[in-house]
Amino acid sequence: MKTIKLSEASQALAEYAAGRRSEVIVLTERNKPVAALVPLKPADRESLALSGHPEFLDLIERSRAQFRRGQTISLEKMKQEFPSRRSPNTLEPTRR
Repeated sequence: MKTIKLSEASQALAEYAAGRRSEVIVLTERNKPVAALVPLKPADRESLALSGHPEFLDLIERSRAQFRRGQTISLEKMKQEFPSRRSPNTLEPTRR
């Protein structure tokens, strides 16, 4: 990951992106991140959109806070609470 101060960014965004096709470039202002150039090849658009969605970010933060407080359950307990409804080796057709 490369960090560039916004005040020192002198190239066009296309030049930064072309030069670092697999690296995240973070633009900062007063030492705080304000924007990022993220390669899309390893991610799909849905994942990218979700990663910046306020409700999703809130859910992640609440989950991390619960983890820090030790509010966790084991995988076995999770399986008991949410039993599988289908065989794990079969795919169900998508209904439209």
